[in-house]
Amino acid sequence: MSRRVSLPGASELFGGAAPQQTRPEKRTTTTEGPGTVRARTTVVDDRKSSGRIRHDTKITVYVTEEELLGLEQTRLALRAEHGLTADRGRIVREAIDVLLADFVDHGPDSVLVRRLKASE
Repeated sequence: MSRRVSLPGASELFGGAAPQQTRPEKRTTTTEGPGTVRARTTVVDDRKSSGRIRHDTKITVYVTEEELLGLEQTRLALRAEHGLTADRGRIVREAIDVLLADFVDHGPDSVLVRRLKASE
């Protein structure tokens, strides 16, 4: 007889996945010059970070010690100076949302494009 105990899995404990949150998108086409047409998918204006919900998708991102320290200092400053409690993951999700919104709104003039070009 085995001494191992059978425990329920996460899906049994938490009742399955959280509801899917999708952002409505619209496809726009712009003419940038003679014979040049550029299509871009844009997210409509109700953009918002997912905030504090259960997330089903995970990525691993490696950061430098300096970046991690900056993230932690930001988390502590949010709590001390603004009374906001946020974990590092939520801060990162908010930062991603802001950066992607800027990219959708400004395209080649976005902060993301400028920083990536500067680091080449």
